[in-house]
Amino acid sequence: MQAAASTADASRPVDPSQVRALRAFNRFYTQRTGLLDPYLGSAFSLTEVRVLYELAHHAPCTASELGRRLLLDAGYLSRIVRRFIDAGWITRTPSPTDARQHALSLTPEGRAAFEPMQQRSREEAARLLAPLAPERRDTLVAALARVQALLDPDAGKPSRTAVLRDVRAGDMGWVVQQHGEIYAREYGWNSEFEALVAEIVAGMIRQHDPVWERGWIAELDGERVGSVFVVRKSETEAQLRLLILSPAARGLGLGARLTDECLAFARAKGYRKMVLWTNGILTAARAIYAQRGFVLVHSEAHHSYGHDLVGETWELAL
Repeated sequence: MQAAASTADASRPVDPSQVRALRAFNRFYTQRTGLLDPYLGSAFSLTEVRVLYELAHHAPCTASELGRRLLLDAGYLSRIVRRFIDAGWITRTPSPTDARQHALSLTPEGRAAFEPMQQRSREEAARLLAPLAPERRDTLVAALARVQALLDPDAGKPSRTAVLRDVRAGDMGWVVQQHGEIYAREYGWNSEFEALVAEIVAGMIRQHDPVWERGWIAELDGERVGSVFVVRKSETEAQLRLLILSPAARGLGLGARLTDECLAFARAKGYRKMVLWTNGILTAARAIYAQRGFVLVHSEAHHSYGHDLVGETWELAL
């Protein structure tokens, strides 16, 4: 009976006052968030930025897939894509699944053009939320989720689009921040640990060898949630460093994916062994290493970061 009543309600004419209210909110929101053309003071329209966003987070994909996601006319989308190809921001390669189509991806130049706009959008959202007290922010976010769920029943199913990408400007500072915050919150480690990570990161940046070393950043729905790095210890030995995953991204297999990328890279480069150093209380990370064949070869008690710990060295023959 409830379903029948809902169907009958949906067939009733919409009250004109409700239409006016929704349109008034649309005008208010687009003005407050800077979504009117051009987008956030840039030279791009909102649609063009959406194209860049999709390619930054869901590429490679075909033009057909892109059009379905964005609900765009094929001709309009084709003109945008062509303009971005001419600018050197998008590359086209034959689709591995359909020879009649091409897969689209952002070039490094395309990412460089898009990233400032994404950061500006984050900053604008933070600016709108900043004047609100924490409880009012929670109320607003819950209301937005409710609106989305009402207009799109599938919106209640959270998107979990995970990608692993190369390290970009600003990522290394985020890696230090995440280590400091997560280990302080979950293990009570003091600032000595954050200082250690900052020193490690600084050394990796100064001495980075792009031929023999690499790092990855994990993103979930466009937000950074994890990291890992391979650094060179010798001609035959690589070291896995700074594997971390934020709590919101756990349970999705991203820690394993990050580790597997390191192993694949090390093997492709001809390293014979990979080593890592960890602490005995980090059970989730230790399980990932053990599942991939790493062997604990040395352990030693130490007092660091305000706690008594057991440091461990693990190795894997490649």
